[in-house]
Amino acid sequence: MPTKIELIVDNQDDNDALDAQWPGLLQLARALPGLERLESGKVWPKEDGSPTPAHRSLLLYFPGYDAASAAVAGPEGGAFFQAFFPAVHGKVTALFTDIEEG
Repeated sequence: MPTKIELIVDNQDDNDALDAQWPGLLQLARALPGLERLESGKVWPKEDGSPTPAHRSLLLYFPGYDAASAAVAGPEGGAFFQAFFPAVHGKVTALFTDIEEG
């Protein structure tokens, strides 16, 4: 079954600092073996000015669970996650998802 790794990044103490690092993080993510598609998004500001529920999302699509697992376990996955988690200060929800429909 197709698999995605979904990274939902919470609001940071300094969102601008993360935004400055984002292109480099995407470059590392694109190097993951078996990656079929990547989606990067930034949460729109709320019209009432209240805080958004999150700041960014990153979706990484793979042909299946085994390919996704191998991608994160290999050297490219190590390079990506060793850069990603410090950049978001651990403020992230990470989901390995079996895509049922899409």
